[in-house]
Amino acid sequence: MEKREKLYEGKAKVLFATDDPDLVIQYFKDDATAFNGEKKGTIADKGVVNNLMSCRLMQLLQRVGLPNHFVKPLGGREQLVRRVEIVPVEVVVRNYSAGSLVRRLGRPEGEQLARPLVEFYYKSDALGDPLVTVDHIELFGWAEDDELEQIVETTHRINDVLLTVFAQIDIQLVDYKLEFGRLTADRGVIVLADEISPDTCRLWDIHTGQKLDKDRFRLDLGGAAEAYQEVARRMGLAVER
Repeated sequence: MEKREKLYEGKAKVLFATDDPDLVIQYFKDDATAFNGEKKGTIADKGVVNNLMSCRLMQLLQRVGLPNHFVKPLGGREQLVRRVEIVPVEVVVRNYSAGSLVRRLGRPEGEQLARPLVEFYYKSDALGDPLVTVDHIELFGWAEDDELEQIVETTHRINDVLLTVFAQIDIQLVDYKLEFGRLTADRGVIVLADEISPDTCRLWDIHTGQKLDKDRFRLDLGGAAEAYQEVARRMGLAVER
């Protein structure tokens, strides 16, 4: 697989073209941002951990029949993925109250929700990724009715799997973000894309409540690199520098 020109660079990843128009290389950076890019820094070996963890979880989801863009690991900070057109809506799943849910609604942090809460946010750094409704998504054509129905159904199935995976290693999956995209090879097919990592998930130790995710960077708690590597260690992933 030949690595070609850079197609896109975001806050945490870079996408490179390959000699196959329907496949791209996804590279994970150590750069860390918070508050829609207002706070910037780096977390040592974050790219390596996020790549390893995302590879493992995407493969696991594929094995239980949940399609995603992942093709194969390329080692280090890179993986080969199918090229997609990202749906401009972030899907946030909340199992416990934290973050903006606490700030918006005054709920106590760590409150277990009676059922998983699914929220939608319009992908726009300039607008601060505002919370939107199903009506917004349908009215502005960000996703068709059947696509949104599939996204929601798939999201709940993913949540069931991830809750179990993390509980087995004594980690509470508090909340997390998912992104979906249409395959460029077949725009009628919607798949999970982006990543699943401590960048996109709130992960707390079940017994101590210790934060093992990007909140350590976001809230100036310190020990972000160690927290990421602790998650990798519990997952049995060897982080090679």
